[in-house]
Amino acid sequence: MGFFSDIKEDVVGFVRDPTDEQKALFVAVVAMMIADRALWWIDFPFVVRTTAAVGVGFLGLFVASYLLTGQFVPPDGDADEEEYVDEMDP
Repeated sequence: MGFFSDIKEDVVGFVRDPTDEQKALFVAVVAMMIADRALWWIDFPFVVRTTAAVGVGFLGLFVASYLLTGQFVPPDGDADEEEYVDEMDP
């Protein structure tokens, strides 16, 4: 039952004390649902509606991430600032 207990812990953690990443993902999912229903009422084809809803979800994710963290890309924490070396460059 390890799989289900992990899911239960994740859901309880999300409800009681969500992380910034969980909040941003929740905003993205809600934005996708709203966009999908709005485009369904306008009677767009399924593929167009779904693609547009995913795009709106990504925009919602980026906006929510920026509002929660103050930057578009979350910090890497202890990441070393080593120089990038392109292995394919001769």
